[in-house]
Amino acid sequence: MIYKPPIEDIVFLLKDWIGIQNINQLKGHEELDIEDISFILGEAGKFCSSELLPINSVGDEVGAQLIDGRVITPPGFKEAYKLYIESGWTGIDANVEHGGSGLPKLVQFYFDEMLSACNLAFKLYSELSHGAYQLLLNSAAQNIKDAYLPKLASGAWSGTMCLTEPHCGTDLSLIKTQASFKDGRYFINGTKIFITSGDQDLTENILHMVLARIEGAPEGSRGISVFMVPRNQLRDEEAIGSLNGVSVGSIEKKMGIKGSGTCVLNFDNAEGYLIGDENKGLAAMFTMMNAERITVGIQGLGFADIAYQNAKDYARERRQSRVPGVKHTNKKADPIIEQPEIKRLLLRMRSQIEGGRALATYVGYHVDVMQKSQEPAKRQRADNIVSLLTPVVKCYLSDLGMESSLSAQQVFGGHGYVHDYGMEQLVRDCRITTIYEGTNEVQAADFVFRKLMLKDSHLIETFIEEWESSLFHEASSDDADLDLILVKTKQSFGRFKKVTAWIIEQVNINPLHAMGASSEYTRYFSLNMVAFLWADIMAAISNKEGDFYSSKRKLAKFFILHILPETVSLEQQILDGASILSEFESADFND
Repeated sequence: MIYKPPIEDIVFLLKDWIGIQNINQLKGHEELDIEDISFILGEAGKFCSSELLPINSVGDEVGAQLIDGRVITPPGFKEAYKLYIESGWTGIDANVEHGGSGLPKLVQFYFDEMLSACNLAFKLYSELSHGAYQLLLNSAAQNIKDAYLPKLASGAWSGTMCLTEPHCGTDLSLIKTQASFKDGRYFINGTKIFITSGDQDLTENILHMVLARIEGAPEGSRGISVFMVPRNQLRDEEAIGSLNGVSVGSIEKKMGIKGSGTCVLNFDNAEGYLIGDENKGLAAMFTMMNAERITVGIQGLGFADIAYQNAKDYARERRQSRVPGVKHTNKKADPIIEQPEIKRLLLRMRSQIEGGRALATYVGYHVDVMQKSQEPAKRQRADNIVSLLTPVVKCYLSDLGMESSLSAQQVFGGHGYVHDYGMEQLVRDCRITTIYEGTNEVQAADFVFRKLMLKDSHLIETFIEEWESSLFHEASSDDADLDLILVKTKQSFGRFKKVTAWIIEQVNINPLHAMGASSEYTRYFSLNMVAFLWADIMAAISNKEGDFYSSKRKLAKFFILHILPETVSLEQQILDGASILSEFESADFND
């Protein structure tokens, strides 16, 4: 397989659209420039393509193995991880005082995309360390921060998120893991499943972020606390060889990401350290969970891009049949990239990938504003945007990763179905992104029932007002393609307002109808959002000339003419199709 880091597109988004000057207004990023970001991500991309991509298939073929109660990572992973932490890649977005580089979260998002594209199984061994870092930074006592944040930032230690139990998944109010308090210490007992990187042989220690219920705590979500539970026992804040009552029950046998040790973990009187207040753990853990949901979306973006790159490369070389209207060479067949159906598949991928990267950039920039702006009003607005769009990023980009992996497999034909070309591994590995961190159906329901209803729907109303002001501020121009993009986007926006008002109304008066339409509405919202971003980007480069900008305009036009029309069908399903679901009862499935 091949992979070219999308540095040119990233630089374009930062230079011509978001504007590096806006990033420079954020605390700690005053001196950062485009050249710095381009160089850092260029080196990151080289690491991903040269060190991680070659061992991706090894991880799939050999897998993580459980030997004598410990997870052993696939061949090459330890060597790559050593180089990974020696190069400082684990802490690029961590604070400087903890040994990190202090770069914007947006830069980490771009790196996440590259890591995911080249080797998600490897990436997962350090991915949750970022969430654990943020959880401790926001909620832990100062002595915990001082002792352990530098270890997470350096990659010497890693972190996990321990939520799911055998009897409960998304509904965390049902967890049974117990925390007992004795002699001034907490001891954790219970079993957690589906724990990503629950064990490995890469780091000195693992800090498990565990949800548990303190004895005597209230039932339901109100009685949940979060604990930091080290894998190894601690002495003077350092790890010793003895385990801390944490053991691996098994490694999950999975469809994909086989190089990642997804574990069943047993906690038997494991000493834990309370993070934040008793019974307030779920709110604290949501910091980590929401960050991870965005990251999972970006994983899908990475899959989509490497799938597209390899499909495009294959389509250029593979010759099959003659294509009408194409000037033929002396070859007996034309490259399949000349065939309209193949072009359509490739352009569906590319227009959504570059639009999806704009979506990730938009959200990533606002994460940085939320965390680093010196103006409270801007921080609050950014927080609102990130809250609203988190399930959109998760659903749209993970769905895109799956769609693009399947489309790439289709371009490869029979060669895509066999193991040799890597497409079938992409399909298997990507499949998890629409499932974990809350299935996309759960995320869609959260989007409709919680995000749209935040502040009595004032948040979405404000978002629509800002969107409308931006769209309709753009005047018509001498550019026929730009005018077409603006006109089509405005027309779709007019329908979008009506559909959004309808679904909010249904939440209040007929929630079953709203729930039945939530996945379609989330897709509907996402396509309109990406169309808006394409229109905004095209307006920003209206006076730019050259092949690169011409290609961007054609790609935006393709999205508007081929992808955005899906919203018309979705609108009909939302408005007219939701009620039919309510007519079916469980007895109707008794064949």
